[in-house]
Amino acid sequence: MSATYDLIIKGGTVVNTDGIGLIDIGVRGGRIAAIGDLAHASAGEVIDARGLHVLPGVIDSQVHMREPGNEHKEDLETGGRAAVLGGVTAVFEMPNTAPATTTPDALTDKVRRAHHRMQCDFAFYGGATVENTDLLVDMENTVGCCGIKVFMGSSTGTLLVATDKDVARLLKVINRRAAFHSEDEDRMIERKPLALAGKPETHPVWRDAESAVRCTTRLLRLAREAGKRIHVLHITTADEIPLLAANKDIATAETTPQHLTLAAPDCYERLGTYAQMNPPIRTAEHKAGIWAGVASGVIDVLGSDHAPHTREEKDKPYPNSPSGMPGVQTLVPVMLDHVNAGRLSLQRFVDLTSASPLRIFGIARKGRIAVGYDADFTIVDMKAKRTITNDWIATRSGWTPFDGMNVTGWPIGTIIRGRRVMWNDEITGAAQGEAMTFLENLPKG
Repeated sequence: MSATYDLIIKGGTVVNTDGIGLIDIGVRGGRIAAIGDLAHASAGEVIDARGLHVLPGVIDSQVHMREPGNEHKEDLETGGRAAVLGGVTAVFEMPNTAPATTTPDALTDKVRRAHHRMQCDFAFYGGATVENTDLLVDMENTVGCCGIKVFMGSSTGTLLVATDKDVARLLKVINRRAAFHSEDEDRMIERKPLALAGKPETHPVWRDAESAVRCTTRLLRLAREAGKRIHVLHITTADEIPLLAANKDIATAETTPQHLTLAAPDCYERLGTYAQMNPPIRTAEHKAGIWAGVASGVIDVLGSDHAPHTREEKDKPYPNSPSGMPGVQTLVPVMLDHVNAGRLSLQRFVDLTSASPLRIFGIARKGRIAVGYDADFTIVDMKAKRTITNDWIATRSGWTPFDGMNVTGWPIGTIIRGRRVMWNDEITGAAQGEAMTFLENLPKG
C-alpha cells in the first residue's frame, strides 16, 4: 500500500545536511514526514521541482518591520509579503519600534499583531534599556521571543545602553544569547562633527571602523567576565574578524548582504543617502575582510537588517536623512548571485541562513530538512537570470539599493509549514504566519 501525503516535492535537488542530491520530500500535517524515493506515493498536492534546488527555509534573523509607530514606512503585513516574495520563510523582528518592545506585554502585542497577518513565520526581540533590567527574563520567556537586543551605539529609535556598567548589569540577568549593535557611543559623539552636511560619503568617517572595533572589544570582555553568550550583529570591519575568531566559545556574529556587496566610496557616489545605514558600508578592504570571515567560518549568520524608510525621508540632506535600507526581499537573490560567482558554496549559504540560526538561537523544528521538522523550504532556480528592480519590491518604501542589479539565481517558491505561499513571484494564499518556538522557552502544556 503506497503512502499518502499532503504534499510531495518531487525531483528537486535537495541541499541537506548529508550533501546535495536528487530526492523527494513528503509532507504531512505541516511537517516533513519522509525523505527519499516517493515515486509510488500519492499526495493532495505535488510540486514538480525538477531543475530547481530545494533549500531549508531561509531565516532572516534581523529585520525592522516598523510596527507599531512607523507604519508609513512598513508594517508587519507588507514586510511579511516582501519576505516570502524573496524566499524567506521566517524573520526575527527588532525592538526599536514606537513604542519600543521593552516589556513582555509589548512583545505579546507584536505577536498578536503578526499572527495570521504576516505571510511568514516570525519571532520578536525584546529591547534592553537601562531601566528595564527586571523585565528581561520575563521577556526572554515570553512566547515568540527570540532573545534580547542591546544597542551599545545609538541608531534608529530610542534604545541605548552605552556604558560598561550598564551592559554588565544586563548581561548578569540575561539567560539566552543576547544580540548587540556594536558601535562605541562615546567615540561617535566625539566624531559627530565629521558628518558633513550634504555629504553622505562622510557617514563611515563619522561612524568609523574604530568605533566598531572599540565597542566589540569592550563587549567581548564584558561577556567573558559575565560568562554569557553574545551575538554581534552586522559586522562591518575586517578588524573585528580576528577579535571574534579568538572568542568563538562565547560569540557568534552576523553580516549582511549589503556589507558583502556594496563598498565605499562607490556606493555613496551612486546612491547617496540611500546607501546610509548603521554601521556604515565601508571600503572594499573591509568588504574583503568580511568575506574572509565568511570563508573561515567566523561569520555565523546572514541577516538582511531590513530597515525601510520612505523616499521622502531618505531624500533629506545628510545627516538629517535616516539610516537603513530594505533588504528582506533581496537577501536570497543577492546571495545566490554570490554563490554563482564562486564566492561561497550553496551549502555555506544554507549554513548561514538556516542551520546557523537554528544552532545559535535554539529554534524548535526549523532550519533543517529532516523528518519531524516544519516543512519550510526555499525553492530556487540557480540558473535564472533576473534583474532586481524597484518595481519588484513589495516593502511599503518601494525601493532597494540593488535596483538594476543583474543576478543569477532566483527564489521560485516559498513553502511554510507545508503551504505554498509564493510561487513565481506571486503570493498564493492568505497570510497564516505564526510565532516560532525556541528550545529555551518552549510553551508549557
